[in-house]
Amino acid sequence: MTELLSFQRSLVAIAAAFVLVCAADLAQAQARVPVRNGDYIAVVVNQELVTAGEVERRVAGTQQEAARSGAQLPSADALHQLVLDALIDERVIVTHARESGMKVDDGEIDRAVQNVAAQNQLTIPQLRERLRADGLDYTRFRAGLRDQMLIERVREREVYQRITISDADVDRFLDEQRRAASADAEISVAQILVTVPEGASAAVVAERRARAEAALARLRGGEAFERVAKEVSEDANRERGGELGMRPSSRLPDVFVEAVRGLSDGQLAPTLLRSGAGFHVLKLIERRDGSVARVTQTHARHILLRTSAQLSADAATRRLAEYRQQIESGARRFEDLARQVSEDGSAAEGGDLGWAAPGVMVPEFDEAMNQLQVGSLSPPVVSRFGVHLIQVLGRREVALDVKQQRDQARNVLREQKFEQAYSDWARDLRARAYIEKREPPL
Repeated sequence: MTELLSFQRSLVAIAAAFVLVCAADLAQAQARVPVRNGDYIAVVVNQELVTAGEVERRVAGTQQEAARSGAQLPSADALHQLVLDALIDERVIVTHARESGMKVDDGEIDRAVQNVAAQNQLTIPQLRERLRADGLDYTRFRAGLRDQMLIERVREREVYQRITISDADVDRFLDEQRRAASADAEISVAQILVTVPEGASAAVVAERRARAEAALARLRGGEAFERVAKEVSEDANRERGGELGMRPSSRLPDVFVEAVRGLSDGQLAPTLLRSGAGFHVLKLIERRDGSVARVTQTHARHILLRTSAQLSADAATRRLAEYRQQIESGARRFEDLARQVSEDGSAAEGGDLGWAAPGVMVPEFDEAMNQLQVGSLSPPVVSRFGVHLIQVLGRREVALDVKQQRDQARNVLREQKFEQAYSDWARDLRARAYIEKREPPL
């Protein structure tokens, strides 16, 4: 079911290649415009209509876009059914969104209209004229855009409400993170090595131990590790004060890792370590364990264009690529474009999203953001919200208290469960909807 819903949602985006035609289809159906001669009502969904002509146009748009992009489509009958199901789901969610009482203000609609006009390389007056020529009232066109935005908002609100993350879920997640962090720990260790020749007599071993014990006593007495290492140590790192450098735990001897496991940075191992090479005096310089108690936060901003029947993912990608060139050339400022065209609540702040920890953003956004250098711009990034242009403004490493660690874990787990929760929500809405399929007239 998850795969089917995912493919249906992709069909909506593919079919939107015919931007204004699809917009007219949606708005006319939602406004219950009389069916044209030769067309007929294929499905009644609550108070909405899906016409056979709308299905065929969506199928044709999907086929043409797939041919252009090289996407693989199912058989003609299967494609027809998938498109029909996708349109039914749209109508189901549209009616539910209206009944939920959610609002979209006129300023947000204005930005969405500007994006449709820009994608078609039209001014707003030219867009009005184009719509009029296609037989679509401008007011109904805006209503169609409003409904699409309401769908997105009601989906995000209600799907997240369905996701339950228990304390036990959080505990398991944090335990897994700690185990992974321990396996990936990096350790910087310094040593003083007093070698013991292979097959050495008991007297030689005792003399070598005494030399190492004397070095340890000097360190306990306050002498600098670097000085004692240069004087006593018999390994290749003596001139560097015995420091082995920062290494993953997996690249250090297990006995070294165990010997410094309970130490804090700067502490000496309390006893000598005996190995096949001889006697070791160990000091933990630094431990970087990748613990969930410390995270790298990213300060980013974005411009979001929401995909819909009015704006396909490909069209939004092309438009954002143009914005990227304008920003990089200095012709436009990121924050000005965000305020003008971004379809996100951050638009008023120039697209600023503030500081975010790993896993807070949706995976596609998070992955693209983490690959950027500070100050650089991403290529257009597609997520379930639409298409983003991302800029990283800064990074910082912060320590998280217990509450922050658990909050972050909940955010990550919530994102992992979103797709299944969305599929369940869409299926439940459809099960409660009134759906009447009609046969073609004779």
